[in-house]
This record gives sequence, structure tokens and C-alpha cells, in this order.
Amino acid sequence: MVLDTSALKKIDRKARLRIPHEAPPKQAPEERVHNWLEVYEGYDLETAKLEALRCIQCPAAPCQVACPVDNDIPAALLRLEDGDVLGAAAVFRETNPAPDMCGRLCPQESLCEGSCVVGKKAIPVAIGKLEAFAADYERDHGGRAIPSPAPSTGKRVAVVGSGPAGLAVAEELAKRGHGVKVFEAWPQPGGVLRYGIPGFKMDKRHIDEQVDYLHSLGVQFAYNRMIGRDVPIDNLFEDGYDAVFLGHGAGRARRIGIPCEDLEGAYTATDFLVRTNLHGDDLPEHMQRPIDVGDRVIVIGGGDTAMDCVRSAVRTGADTVICAYRRSEAEMAGREDERRHAKEEGVEFLLRVAPVEILTNEDGESVGSVRFQRMELGEEDESGRRRPEPVPGSEFNVEADTVVVAIGYEVDPTFFDGTPDLEATDVNTVRTDHSGRTSHPGVFAAGDNVRGADLVVTALADAKRAAAAIDEYLCDSWAD
Repeated sequence: MVLDTSALKKIDRKARLRIPHEAPPKQAPEERVHNWLEVYEGYDLETAKLEALRCIQCPAAPCQVACPVDNDIPAALLRLEDGDVLGAAAVFRETNPAPDMCGRLCPQESLCEGSCVVGKKAIPVAIGKLEAFAADYERDHGGRAIPSPAPSTGKRVAVVGSGPAGLAVAEELAKRGHGVKVFEAWPQPGGVLRYGIPGFKMDKRHIDEQVDYLHSLGVQFAYNRMIGRDVPIDNLFEDGYDAVFLGHGAGRARRIGIPCEDLEGAYTATDFLVRTNLHGDDLPEHMQRPIDVGDRVIVIGGGDTAMDCVRSAVRTGADTVICAYRRSEAEMAGREDERRHAKEEGVEFLLRVAPVEILTNEDGESVGSVRFQRMELGEEDESGRRRPEPVPGSEFNVEADTVVVAIGYEVDPTFFDGTPDLEATDVNTVRTDHSGRTSHPGVFAAGDNVRGADLVVTALADAKRAAAAIDEYLCDSWAD
């Protein structure tokens, strides 16, 4: 469809509402199950301009209000519809240090796009895909400008963890003239961005490009360093750091607590995703042995991590991949888009069942099947979802070669062992005030290790506040 966009710009919002939605292109299911490339292939320039023109430029900008990092979405899309893509990217980067990642990973349907006024009459503007397009275009047409270095303050900050919160804090503090070194427990940077998100959702190059950018700002990185366990936090102050930021995330996979959960062929979500998505030097030595998933894979759980696992299992060549969940699909907490992609890729859903135990194969040492019990849904619980209740006498077995437990993540409580004056909450997250200050002087925290497992964009928003508080702390100490 060819539209005279110059005329549309001169008329009212009703004309914009008549512009049809331009769906972003993506790989066909029969193609993408054989590769790990991103499912969405991205807009071309003309299509992106047309989709941006669907924004009716609401004065109240509810999309911006719904964005945790306060992106000025109308301003960015106004530049994009004019073909000023670099200007659009610059608007996004004013508030978001990772628009390429957020455009791919944010649940826009419950944030900006969920508040889009256009969505009340039609399909919401594809804000996330346009944000990713602008950032990618910027990369492919000269890249973002490296800011002039601020005068050095002489202050040094240790950043623990190179996930979204750690990378955001490192950028903010480096631009303010502080020396920054990032300590990462894994062999490569990125934290959950690299080790928890499969390539079909986001190519690893976006992490590498962000790290290269941070190197250009003078940020240093150290790998295979488990701060808090191998190195106490107080040692960082003894080494001359003036402040410490904790962004170690919530990386410990939850367990169900059923018999035989440690059998050969039974994995946590982290172990499974890491070993199917990454290889070689990207992994610690003890994780470098590839997983032979066999023909039948069962993933237990119903959130986005479970979808990552089932879709990864499909790409390893398993014949049958089953997602087993104790409620109905209506109660699943993850993104509908991810479930739809899983179904398109051949994943089967076994609903209203809960695992009772994992049964062994004939060898008595490896997975052979999973015993389930059927569930019925009762009254709503504290989450607002109907509570699953077991149906007596309804047990049955499903054969499996591989079982993956994907029921969420939590903060590793052993992190606090080496720092007794670092206060934890009842659920082992780091206790902070709104700005990220912890109970330990000079130590700040933000991200999943404070919130619990949450979104990339909320980690970025919290990290920006923490960076401002760290900067204020360092400037006050410098003045003293």
C-alpha cells in the first residue's frame, strides 16, 4: 500500500488512525527451528517510517509514562517518521542506555504498547520494534558518538556483575569521570543478557557492542571473579575502590524439591540454557560438555524462561518437546508472543499438571519419565491467579530423556556470607533505599538482586538512580 505521508502529516489524528499496522517481518517457523538467529528480522526504513507515522502524538504520552526509563517515545517516533533515524536513536539514548536490547526484550504489550492510545482502536504502534530499528540503524550508519571524557575525579568504583544493571552503572559513572572496573563471575560479559537469553531472542552482538562502547569510555573488565564468595566485598575497598555497586542479579535457578531432581538428564533452566546456547570459551570448564537432549524433552514451568527452554530444546533437534504447567494458559505469567512462537515451532503444552517425581531409566541413573498429578484450579491466591489444587488418584507418567526445571530464579543467599553487615531481605534480596544505598557504607545495589527476577528495563531504570546516588556519594567524599 502506497500512502502520501506528506499529506497525512498535515491532517488530524484520525487520518493516522487509518494507517494500517505494519507487522515486523520474521522467520517462518519451519526455517527458524533450524537456526539460532533472531526470529524477528527487523523493519526496513520505509516500513519503519510508515509504522512510526501511526503514532498520533498524544499530548499526555501515556506510552512514555508507562516506560520505566521514561523514553520520550513521541519525540523519537516524530523524528523517525521524518526519516531522521539517527535523531530518533539519540532521543531513545537520552534515557535508555540499551535501546537495541530493550526493543527486543521488553514486554512492550504490558508497558509502552499496552498504554498506546492507538491500541484502543487498532493494533498499538510497534514501539519496541521501532526502538530496536533505530538503534540498529545507528549502529550500521556510523555508530553512536563517543562522548568527550569528563575530567577525572580520581575516584574508583567496583561494579559487581556485567548484566544490564552493571553495564548501565558502568556507563553512567564513566561518563561522569570516575574510574570503573566491572567484575564478572562468568568467562564473558553480559550476565543474564548473554547467559540467560537465547540468540533467537537477541543476538549476542548487542552485548559485545555495548562492552566495546564501555571500553572506549575507559571501563575495565575482569572475568571469572566471584565477588562476595571468592572475594569479600570489603577487599575491594582495601584494594582502593571508593564505592562498590552490586549488580549480581538473581541467578540461582529455583528447584521444585521432588525426588530424583538431580538425575543425569535433569537440569535447571540456567544449566540447560547456558549449555545449549553457548559453547567453548564462553563457558566455565565444568559446563563445556554439550547436552545430549535425546528425543523427548519436558520443561516444567510456564513463564518466559520456560519458553526459552522449550524453544531451545526444539533447536537441539528433539523430536518431542513438552511444556508442563500446573495452571491453565490463561494464568501463565510470561509473554503471549513467546508462547505463540513456541506453538508455531511445534512445542506441546501439558496444562494443569504438577510433577510428583522424576523416574529413572532402566540404568537407574538417568531420566526415564516424569510422574505428574493432574490439578484443578481453585480460588485466587496472592498473585491474583487461581490456585492449583491436586486431584487425588490422577497420577500418570510421561516418558522423557531430558527434564528441565524452569520455575524462576532467586538471589543466591551465600552472597551475603562474606559481608555480614550487608543487610538482606526475608527473600535474600539486597535491602536498599530508593536510590540503591545499602546498609554497608559505600555499597550500592540495583537490579534483580534487589527486586528479585524482573525485567531488563527495570534493572536499567534502577541502575540509573543508583549511579546518580554513587556519583553524589563520591562527590561528597571528594569535597570532604
